[in-house]
Amino acid sequence: MELVLMRHAATAGNLLRRYIGTTDEPLSPEGRAAAEALAGTLPRVGLCFVSPLLRCRETAKICFPDALQIVLPDLRETDFGLFENKSYEDLKDVPEYVRWLESGGTLPFPGGEAREDADARALRAIDFIIDYKKSPAAVVAHGGTIMAVMAARGEPRRDYYDWQLPNCGSLRVSVEGRRLRLLPEAAADA
Repeated sequence: MELVLMRHAATAGNLLRRYIGTTDEPLSPEGRAAAEALAGTLPRVGLCFVSPLLRCRETAKICFPDALQIVLPDLRETDFGLFENKSYEDLKDVPEYVRWLESGGTLPFPGGEAREDADARALRAIDFIIDYKKSPAAVVAHGGTIMAVMAARGEPRRDYYDWQLPNCGSLRVSVEGRRLRLLPEAAADA
């Protein structure tokens, strides 16, 4: 089984470097243009598993226009709570943010979600996709979702933040049991 794992195109909040989790923003004009430029270079798939958030559904429609979209709620982005829709500049003097940074990002987001909970959701989603057994397929989700899946299941083994993708970034993987192995052309770019 082969999958394309793709991070959604940019939103206005992404361009302003804000924490955009549950905020349901559409793609920015720049994000839409980037997705349109990329669309012809991606493999054709018949099925696209997608986060329920608008930015992912729009990206999937542009990049995989002929694919049937299956919305999986467990692919949604982390709830950033108090940090939602705010930037470093907005938060740098907020005590809860300083504590979160000092923890290396391991503390739960105040008023939001713990990373462990978001990671568990992402792994439930990838297990559902693997068990669906349709290939080739695409997954259009969020940076945190892809990092969680690849840190837990990716080959070669890497740390969580090593799997961070830019907006419109993608990985092509083969599924071997529950492991996700980078395809040779993807491994060269990762």
